[in-house]
Amino acid sequence: MTIDALQAYCATKPGVSWDTPFGPEALVFRVAGKIFAIAPLDLFVTINLKCEPERAIELRERYEGIIPGWHMNKRHWNTVDVTGSVPHKLLLELIDHSYALVRASLPKKVRDQLGIAG
Repeated sequence: MTIDALQAYCATKPGVSWDTPFGPEALVFRVAGKIFAIAPLDLFVTINLKCEPERAIELRERYEGIIPGWHMNKRHWNTVDVTGSVPHKLLLELIDHSYALVRASLPKKVRDQLGIAG
């Protein structure tokens, strides 16, 4: 996956925006202002994604390319290889999962304002 492909994929999701609040080294993806993905721009080989804690452990045990979130709460975040060691279909599923977790945490009023179901 390339950074452009990641950006295009995330742009299809309702309420998504992105910025570089930590400097030009990292692209941060948000839904209604809350972070669901962080991708390094200087060397795009991994992405940090939110994950349910039990699933995070299972994924780390199964895939060498999924490790506890670098510079993140390691219980709730994974760092995922985007260069091929994690199947592309799973990578997209994990982006969707991260987005869904954050979206579900939004107040109903905010979800309704943005036209975000769930």
